Amino acid sequence: MAAKEFSEYHTIPFYECDVNNQVTIPMLINILILASEHQNTELGVDQAALISKFGIGWVVISYSIKINRLPTNNATVKMTTRGTSYNRYFAYREFWLHDEQGNELVKVESVWVLMDEKKRKITPMTDEIIAPYHSEKVKRVPRLPRPEIIKNLADATAKKYQVRCSDIDFNGHVNNSHYLEWMTDALSMEFLDTHTPKQIDIRFDNEVKYGNLVTSSVVVDSQDHDRIKTVHEITSNDEISASAMFIWRQNNTKGNN
Repeated sequence: MAAKEFSEYHTIPFYECDVNNQVTIPMLINILILASEHQNTELGVDQAALISKFGIGWVVISYSIKINRLPTNNATVKMTTRGTSYNRYFAYREFWLHDEQGNELVKVESVWVLMDEKKRKITPMTDEIIAPYHSEKVKRVPRLPRPEIIKNLADATAKKYQVRCSDIDFNGHVNNSHYLEWMTDALSMEFLDTHTPKQIDIRFDNEVKYGNLVTSSVVVDSQDHDRIKTVHEITSNDEISASAMFIWRQNNTKGNN
């Protein structure tokens, strides 16, 4: 039986866009996750229900994001997702973003775990939770690319942030989109104005909590105009909380990638 797909439409408002009128990467993740939350609700296994009934919730540990083109202000896009496969401890979920003509704009692969909300430990998947998705049970879920790490922090540009109450979602965690905000904000305005990401691999290792100080570090590796690589780390309390690698393309003209 094929995994259940869920689709819905979304029109990009101006406040989800950057200076180039394109949807920001944090907002891109937010709207795709919203689609998966709506599927969870439709299947009766939404996050609030899991926490109240089982004391557990879904936590993403990695994304691999391939971007053909970012939608712009007022564009209507189709978001599609499915829980494709799982094993004892990991679940593999895919997302797609298409324009109104059916062209694939973005493809996202992700790996998730179930976390005990009190013990903060990974718990095994259960049939009661997984069955509604019709996901395939496999020995191994796909392995997503592991981001590089910054070899010499002396070469990095860094910014510090304090985790605010508004950074915390209803699960008590820092919303994943904020890690991407911190990562991209470490780059210069000039760079972000003239480049668009085409590949992002990000991994989440340790939780950041309310009130923590975090450092966003980045190293830019300029290979050529069509493949500029940036390596990112978010650290807190001397631990790596998240790491990522972005591959960028240079925009041909402002607002056009």
